Amino acid sequence: MAKSTKQQFEFKAEMKQLLHLIVNSLYTNPEVFLRELISNASDALNKVRFKQITGEEVQSPKLPVEIKIEVDEEKQTFTIEDTGIGMNFEDLTERLGTVASSGTMKFIEQLKDQKNKLDGNMIGQFGVGFYSAFMVAEEITVETRHADPKEKAWKWVSDGQGTYEIEESDRTERGTRISFRLKDEHKEFAGTERIKQLIRKYSNFVDYSIKVNGEEVNSQGALWHKNKNDVTEEERNEFYKFITNDFQEPLDHLHLAMEGRMNFKALLFVPKKAKPDFFRTENLKSVQLFSNRVFVQEDCKDLIPEYLRFVEGVVDSEDLPLNVSREVTQYSPVMNKIKDVLVNKILGMIEYWVESEPEKFRTFYDEFGPLFKSGLNSDFANRDRLTELLHFHSTRTVAATDDNGSGAGKSAKKDATADSKTKGTEEEKSDSKAKGTEEAKSDSKAEGREGADNDASDKKALDDLVSMSAYVERMPESQKEIYYLSGENLDELKRDPKLEYFRKKGIEVLLLADPVDAFVVPGLGTYKEKPLKSIEKADLDLEEDADDKQEKVAGDALDQLVAVFKEVSGDRVENVVPSKRLVDSAVTLTIGKEGMDSHMEQMMKMMGQDMGPSKRILEINPSHPVIRNLSGMQQKGEGELVKLMARQLYDGALLMQGDLESPGEFVKRMTQVMEKATSR
Repeated sequence: MAKSTKQQFEFKAEMKQLLHLIVNSLYTNPEVFLRELISNASDALNKVRFKQITGEEVQSPKLPVEIKIEVDEEKQTFTIEDTGIGMNFEDLTERLGTVASSGTMKFIEQLKDQKNKLDGNMIGQFGVGFYSAFMVAEEITVETRHADPKEKAWKWVSDGQGTYEIEESDRTERGTRISFRLKDEHKEFAGTERIKQLIRKYSNFVDYSIKVNGEEVNSQGALWHKNKNDVTEEERNEFYKFITNDFQEPLDHLHLAMEGRMNFKALLFVPKKAKPDFFRTENLKSVQLFSNRVFVQEDCKDLIPEYLRFVEGVVDSEDLPLNVSREVTQYSPVMNKIKDVLVNKILGMIEYWVESEPEKFRTFYDEFGPLFKSGLNSDFANRDRLTELLHFHSTRTVAATDDNGSGAGKSAKKDATADSKTKGTEEEKSDSKAKGTEEAKSDSKAEGREGADNDASDKKALDDLVSMSAYVERMPESQKEIYYLSGENLDELKRDPKLEYFRKKGIEVLLLADPVDAFVVPGLGTYKEKPLKSIEKADLDLEEDADDKQEKVAGDALDQLVAVFKEVSGDRVENVVPSKRLVDSAVTLTIGKEGMDSHMEQMMKMMGQDMGPSKRILEINPSHPVIRNLSGMQQKGEGELVKLMARQLYDGALLMQGDLESPGEFVKRMTQVMEKATSR
């Protein structure tokens, strides 16, 4: 056939930078290029096999689905070929001409600026697996033909220096062939035994035949179809890295084989760390869906609710219909049943962590807590279980850890886990005990450690947090409400003057420093018939301290001083009242019964829903020395100076909650106050 003229293209600017870094930087593990190319080939085979099994017409339908690798040690060449979905012209320009992940360059540049080595293990994590071949290749040639019989074949060539060429090819069969000559320093990868070794290390579980110079190498197949007791920890961890492109081992896993009213197998993992841009929901990728080992969908959103989408892995069911379309598969009744079982098993594993491996729970909670807690507003069927898994800082836990370093109160850990519950499902085949799943208990040993070895550190993992059940269990009988205070960070919360009354009375207050808490906790309403109440609210049922012998402003003198504060604060506040909650501070701002707490207001503003600040109630402490002194000055006729200082106290309260609009005026007024105070 007559070929069209070669067309030359320039890589986009960010692609040029990336290729420059790949070609010219030192990678700690160049062998990873083979894993990435095999992963791409496996994905292409998954896609073409799905087309075939659902009855779509494909190019070269009788071709075996396989991966072939040819190496020549003498010529120093490497070739990998698959019979998968192939690429068309648009695929070549869009997928091989641009950076696949928006976060790639930012991450790699950051590592470069820090003068860290760019670890080749991280390549796949950022959507640039194909480009890892430039670590070892001088020039790469890609010959490909899409499975659509109407598509042409194409040839793509680049040396990674900034441009690439595309021309029509005479390839007749579907699939992709990638070939290149190895750089001298990487000629080891032209050795047959070296390539076989790497395949067994990284890709032994790929569910397609991988042949090296005609000899089939991989033998494991679909790892999730094996008995979990026959899978080694090394195999499982390498499988995790293969499907997730993570460069470290998972935190834990579940290996499920369900039989009964429905049949499916699953191998699921919880990562140790959240990926970059994880909390941008468009980047969330969760489980892969298979049916009888046939790939159905890469990111099956219908199998895992969004709040659990930190879980990655494979689900394979023989009950899913594949004879109509992928959409019908997604919405089959079987999907909802599988989803219910998966959610139950995952929650069971997390409950087990709380009870028996709190270090794992803490790692998970620190990384994925914000996403996980959002389930309270969406998964109402499991709302009670999710509530039991909530953990927060509190005035008691913070004080204990501040006083004793990494951990006070072994009782706190005991309380935090006392009420963990579990739920089973009728579909379970195993006679599991711990937390509703044998899998959750046995698989939580995924890292191979004995629980007793780390018992001491485990005891400290949750010392600075408290569960809802532990909080209620240690409430005094007279306390009728669960108190909380939300804010931007823990240090600010600990210094908030609204806590003074509660500290004095020994009443524990939950400190909500996670932005998600501001949305989740108020929505709970009550827990074990105890109302949840923000201590920012002015209508708290606080008792007067009968034992308080401090001198305080009272009667007409107090009324006069309150009137002064009302005058200087004007319509910026709803009211000015004497405070029952303040002990060491002179003033604070609280919110009315229907108002929104200050942290929630800030969150709404950040989301573009600025409704303006609610009017606050200014509380003044009648027993504070400054308030008593101001009352004395008022009685002596120094009204103007009292107003100046009252306004300064009000602005200081605004400053404490982050709402002060004019810091310059505040500093100027402070100077005036100091001038008058030093001239007396």
